[in-house]
Amino acid sequence: MLKRVIMLVLLLAGCTAAPVSSAPVSSPPASPSAGGCSKSARLGPGSHTLTFGGLKRRYLLSVPKGRGPHPVLLNLHGLGSSAAQQAAYSRLPEAGSRRGYIVATPQAAEGRLGWTLPHTYGPDDTGFLTALLDHLEQRLCAERRREFAAGMSYGAGMSTGLICAMNGRLAAIAPVAGINIVQPCAEAVPTTIIAFHGTADDIVPYQGGHPLQNSSGRLRVLAGMVVLKPVEQVVDAWARVLGCTGRTTSAVSSQVRLRGWKTCRDGVSVGLYTVKGGGHTWPGPLRVQRLGATARGLDATDVILDAFDRTPSR
Repeated sequence: MLKRVIMLVLLLAGCTAAPVSSAPVSSPPASPSAGGCSKSARLGPGSHTLTFGGLKRRYLLSVPKGRGPHPVLLNLHGLGSSAAQQAAYSRLPEAGSRRGYIVATPQAAEGRLGWTLPHTYGPDDTGFLTALLDHLEQRLCAERRREFAAGMSYGAGMSTGLICAMNGRLAAIAPVAGINIVQPCAEAVPTTIIAFHGTADDIVPYQGGHPLQNSSGRLRVLAGMVVLKPVEQVVDAWARVLGCTGRTTSAVSSQVRLRGWKTCRDGVSVGLYTVKGGGHTWPGPLRVQRLGATARGLDATDVILDAFDRTPSR
């Protein structure tokens, strides 16, 4: 147990007030042409491995029908979760493939509870996810100018960090219950952000402060070393960095409020769906009781895919 707690605090060390550096960790965005569209040596759906940094890394793959080229979506699990759980909970592999997306749901490195945020200690997950995108481009008919990431909780933090760490390679991200884990870099390339967060989230609090608020014992002490900024403050900061103006707020339902901006640079958009009384959950039809209340009338999966469909190509 102690070893797992130590690992957890190392992971959460990336959640403090320090912003992610804008220095690129990965290669620049790929060329606009489609990837491996030949019929030979193509990947099929299911479980796969990719060796990176001396480690054998696992990922689940969903492949759409049709010749393509297809947009690519990375689907990132939360702290202590798994690729299989994320695939089932988010429903992105099934829904995304129906929409024509290649959906890869990778697993954090063996022995790790979650991802290594950019510029923090641990396996180079930014490098791994970059290599995974490169691999999918080579082995599938991928649309290189339309690559995306979505994530839950710590996976949301990782997807947010990739905006800067991948130096603008991603066209859009969708962080669910975790956009305030990572702060903006000063010179982020314009990227669409569609975020979701519940006001009653006690794991990654909407109002900021210490995470894992209902933890106890040593875990509670360690969580007390981490301070998160409020969700709205972080989203507003991203909007400023991305050159957004004309902030608006509208009611989606009695439980859901949308915070957005009329214009942002290069045609991207920024939006935050706030779920009143919502827990640490993925809005939609699936309910996980221990994570708190779920907005059943808002389907984050459909909203994410709609936003990605509208996002300008790189």
